[in-house]
Amino acid sequence: MLGERCPDCGFDSREPARADLSGLAAELGHRWVVAMASVADVTARPDPGTWSPLEYACHVRDVFALARYRTALMLEQDDPLFANWDQDAAAVEEQYASQYLDAVMPALAARASGFADDLAALDEDQWARPGRRSDDKPFTVESFARYVLHDPIHHLTDVTGEAWA
Repeated sequence: MLGERCPDCGFDSREPARADLSGLAAELGHRWVVAMASVADVTARPDPGTWSPLEYACHVRDVFALARYRTALMLEQDDPLFANWDQDAAAVEEQYASQYLDAVMPALAARASGFADDLAALDEDQWARPGRRSDDKPFTVESFARYVLHDPIHHLTDVTGEAWA
């Protein structure tokens, strides 16, 4: 969701100042840890077609890892084309539903913190480095960071039922 407020979670990727994106990534790691600590049954799916809180946490953990990898590609290569990532296939292949929360949450927090550190280390020119999704959608490091940060925010809303604030 770039260029508009998400009608489901309320996040508008245009609102945070670029200087605040790193802090937002770090904050998201913390918010996820706090939110998951209050979920009674992390494995319960609200319906067969919706992931459980644990599966969402695994997905967000992997989104942060993928974000770090793709950001590094944009910094190292000229306009890289990202391979497709099928998040539903990843959930099955990595057996998200049977992972252990005690392992998932520290990894999610560490990857969010790592992405935050990556963003904090960028210089002015690096924010404009280009890359493309597998559907050829163009990004810069900055627009990609904004795009990525919507995902953990949106799924935090899925888990908690609370819109972004």
